[in-house]
Amino acid sequence: MLRSLDIRDILLIDHLELGFEAGLNVLTGETGAGKSILLDSLGFVLGWRGRAELVRSGASQGEVTAVFELPEGHAAFAVLEEAGIAQARELILRRINTSDGRKTAWVNDRRCSGDVLRALSEHLVELHGQNDDRGLLNPRGHRSLLDDFAGLGPKLAELRGLWRARAKAEAERAAAQAAVAALRAEEEYLRYAVTELDKLAPQAGEDEALDRQRRQMQGAEKVRGDILRALSGLRDENGAEDSAAAALRWLEGVGGEAGEMLGEAIEALERGLNELALASDAVEDRLREMEFSPADLEACEERLFAIRGLARKYEVQPDDLADHAETLRAKLEQVDASDAALGALGAACEAAQAAYLAAAEELSTARRKAAAELDSAVMAELAPLKMERAVFTTEITAGEAGPEGFDAVSFVVATNPGAPTGPLAKIASGGELSRFLLALKVCLTGGASDVTMIFDEIDRGVGGATADAVGRRLRALGEGGQVLVVTHSPQVAALGQHHWRVEKSVTDGQTLSTVKPLGPEERIDEVARMISGDTITHEARAAAKALL
Repeated sequence: MLRSLDIRDILLIDHLELGFEAGLNVLTGETGAGKSILLDSLGFVLGWRGRAELVRSGASQGEVTAVFELPEGHAAFAVLEEAGIAQARELILRRINTSDGRKTAWVNDRRCSGDVLRALSEHLVELHGQNDDRGLLNPRGHRSLLDDFAGLGPKLAELRGLWRARAKAEAERAAAQAAVAALRAEEEYLRYAVTELDKLAPQAGEDEALDRQRRQMQGAEKVRGDILRALSGLRDENGAEDSAAAALRWLEGVGGEAGEMLGEAIEALERGLNELALASDAVEDRLREMEFSPADLEACEERLFAIRGLARKYEVQPDDLADHAETLRAKLEQVDASDAALGALGAACEAAQAAYLAAAEELSTARRKAAAELDSAVMAELAPLKMERAVFTTEITAGEAGPEGFDAVSFVVATNPGAPTGPLAKIASGGELSRFLLALKVCLTGGASDVTMIFDEIDRGVGGATADAVGRRLRALGEGGQVLVVTHSPQVAALGQHHWRVEKSVTDGQTLSTVKPLGPEERIDEVARMISGDTITHEARAAAKALL
């Protein structure tokens, strides 16, 4: 609820501090005294669109601070969390307007935008009046009001989930259809490419291996000739092995003392012959390994060139050809399996649509039942307000399907039986409209409210017993929360639990508005003034006492 409102240098107010209470709070005063300034100031700090120029003449800036007390679980906490603002049971809104038009706002001493203020205001204050396009007169909000009246929150949450599931299924099918269409457009290419790549069957690392093998074979002739010459030097007649063997035989044939002296040389030659034999064997092994035919070189080159040609064709690296083939094959498999996949997605869409329609139809049935209950409740409220001949109808028609169903809801009225029905704002006169709005609000609220309700001269055009009935219903609304009423009706003012008088005075040539809380005796005088005018008679005071 709204606990206090501090206004500085706004329009005709230099400095004003107001404290509000639970229940019915009434503000009275002469026409033009400045009651609308209070609403303008509150609207300013809540971020509402209003007057362009609010700063009091001669002041450099105007400032409004509003303090709200929030119960646990209040919807405003979600707005604060989303905006990254610390949550507390006491919510302080402050907004400044400089003389050059710049506006700055804070929530709990944290700088914020006007959008945050407006988001908070949706959960803090409701303004109702004959020119109210934010609340009951706006048909765009009638469906939500009916749903709140019927307690359809859980059904709405379920339906929103089904709508999201339906939209997700449709999106998945559309994406799959687009992907399949794109693949089918290149199906011929895919089949050709996969066949071509499968025929060659390139392997990762094959390009490097073939290139190495090709270079080895290309250089093999020259290398093999050198190796043959080396082998000839080792094993041919008069080669190294034969020469060493002959030398060994000659040395072994030397006898006597000279032979003994050649023992070391003989052993060295024997070791050398063994090493020469090993070298000869190794050279022969290498020669056998290097044996190839020209056809082998030709086959190696053909495959190497084929792999590199396909790599250029498909714009990939040779080592990536195998992976590219798998990618194309996967696309082709997707084309081949597309009919079954699209069929499954289509079935999922149909199931999601059927679930949504069933829940939407169930919600529509609940709305029609609630509409009849709301119509009866409003008609019962209209009778004490001297509108027993009026007709109120909650009209439900088919609308565009959406997350909250396919119902379009509108409150329509007829002021007399047989008269044409139409929207509240167009059919009812000023006084009738006020009473329609009040009756509707009484029925829709139903109990305690976390929102401060403000009624701006909603009793205009009514008097006597009707005004008393209006006041009693406003007081009943205040029992469950907080109601602020700007009124010119003494009957309504007398039923207020807290009373303020708005006055306008001229000081030093400057016009200022002030607001004064009234005690019991002052309330008698104010209600008497509302009855008789400027001159308060004994009869007016007696009538005021009777009303109070």
